[in-house]
Amino acid sequence: MNHSSTSTDDEPQYKDNTKTSLSLKTQTGTSTSFPGPSKNGWIRSDHIRPQEHSIIAGNAPSFEDSRLWLHPFRAYGSEDGCGRRNGAIGALSAAPVQVASRLFCGTRCWRICENMSTTERTFIAVKPDGVHRNLVGKIIQRFEERGYKLVALKMMTASKQHLEVHYKDLKDKPFFPHLIDYMGSGPVVAMVWQGLDVVKQGRSMLGATNPLASAPGTIRGDFCIQTGRNICHGSDSVDSAQREIAHWFKPEEINDYESPFIKTWVYE
Repeated sequence: MNHSSTSTDDEPQYKDNTKTSLSLKTQTGTSTSFPGPSKNGWIRSDHIRPQEHSIIAGNAPSFEDSRLWLHPFRAYGSEDGCGRRNGAIGALSAAPVQVASRLFCGTRCWRICENMSTTERTFIAVKPDGVHRNLVGKIIQRFEERGYKLVALKMMTASKQHLEVHYKDLKDKPFFPHLIDYMGSGPVVAMVWQGLDVVKQGRSMLGATNPLASAPGTIRGDFCIQTGRNICHGSDSVDSAQREIAHWFKPEEINDYESPFIKTWVYE
């Protein structure tokens, strides 16, 4: 199989329909259009490995984010790189600061993305009980040992107003006043962690909201017993993570740096 970067007739072709749309067509004739920059604004790369991503066969996705750009990447291990020969569309949902990724299976795979998924970020906070119990270091250690990168950290005693905004989705719950009092009863250690699938994996590492339902090996499963003293908070979605990070940190408080160790020894 020829893996050169020169376009051939059996590769997915693209054309500029309008200034705001892109049409992709596989060798089988399947085509779909996406909102996005014009052809001249799309960045191309042959250096993204398909094994970095999970592929779920599905129907043509629709995009509302016009900031996506196109990356073709080489096929590995199969004729079309994904083990599919019919131009089926695979979907991958990943979110770095804000990411949308999709895979097209043909003789080559085409990935539409806004950024590499290793830049996904989540908000993690050690609650007052975790601080008083001297568990901050152990919680940080869990994330560092997993391979995630700490890009922001600070300790603060949050005001009632600040906490009410953070937990606004729970304001109608009967436990809301108690939650606000508890979270404001002492210092909180707020953190931003970055890495591949960190929102979902961060929640898994924390364990269930009810510590009694948390598996041994999770932070809550190892260190706490009651829901009202569950020592830590983690964003439950990419959207929540973005909102919470913006609520707790100023842009200049987040450190955008490259770790050679993580780049070389955590990701392939």
